[in-house]
Amino acid sequence: MRDPTTSRAGKLVAAGSVLALALTTAAACNRGSGEDVVGLITKTDTNPFFVQMKKGAQDEAEAEGVELQTFAGKQDGDNEAQVQAIENLMSYGAKGFLITPNDSKAIVPSIDKAHEQDMLVIALDTPVDPPDAADATFATDNYQAGKLIGQWAKAKFATDGKQAKIAMLDLNANGVSVDVKRDQGFLDGFGIPVGDPNRIGDENDPRIAGHDVTDGAEDGGRTAMENLLQKDPSINLVYTINEPAAAGAYQALKNAGRDRDVVIVSIDGGCPGVDNVSEGVIGATSMQFPLKMAQLGVDAIAAYAKNGTKPQATPGKDFYDTGVQLITDDPQAGVAAKDSTWGKQNCWG
Repeated sequence: MRDPTTSRAGKLVAAGSVLALALTTAAACNRGSGEDVVGLITKTDTNPFFVQMKKGAQDEAEAEGVELQTFAGKQDGDNEAQVQAIENLMSYGAKGFLITPNDSKAIVPSIDKAHEQDMLVIALDTPVDPPDAADATFATDNYQAGKLIGQWAKAKFATDGKQAKIAMLDLNANGVSVDVKRDQGFLDGFGIPVGDPNRIGDENDPRIAGHDVTDGAEDGGRTAMENLLQKDPSINLVYTINEPAAAGAYQALKNAGRDRDVVIVSIDGGCPGVDNVSEGVIGATSMQFPLKMAQLGVDAIAAYAKNGTKPQATPGKDFYDTGVQLITDDPQAGVAAKDSTWGKQNCWG
């Protein structure tokens, strides 16, 4: 597999859009044999995480001399758009594609069809269900990402001598693995029994004020936070699925006059989120590396096209771990972290 940090070479030749309606698409290189075509299908094209992922894929496609075609749904949860994207790549004869699935289970039949055409399928960030329906997964260890912010929050509340009352701001009701793992990882890190590790909301702990969903968006985070504050005004710790949701939660807390006495933790590592760490909006966040995910994914499909080799998982895991780093300006004993200065040097978006 090619090291994504090596110098970029090759040329990407522009081509036109290949899909309309429910998809946002971009195609590159002259149309020829599908042998040198790689697809990238993201959940949306607006979240900075996926914008950075697309950039990484484009840079690596240019370096590898392959054609990249990119697709995205209208919003998080838009499975139909991703199904249509796979059908378009199949009709074009692509050698493989990278996908951040909007519905980990519902997308599997389309992946099975792609395999019938000998396409290599790599899940990015979010595994499909079952995970082995894809040839490989390149992702953050989302459970570990959640666990890190849970450990940090536990240590902080212990240091401050406070009892936590926790709001859980999750993604949606679909049970997407990234959502479940982050949620359960946080609870584990904080020391709250999780019950069924594959299910959100089945815990029975008085420290949890409640769960609500955000769709991973700022508006959703604000609404979810408002809902949970109405349910329990004593909330003083907020877990958020990602940093856009955290920004919305903070706005709701500020509107309620609670922004100074509530701690927010999150996951992403985008530059706006790191800025929010430095400004005290977010207490701690777990940084992911989406550019690396996409670069390695393009490398893997390029190698498969050349010699038929498939990527291998990180030893001891069922996926290729692309790393996670806790970012905070309020370090806690026993929890390894980098500060926001380092975060700004390594953030994305």
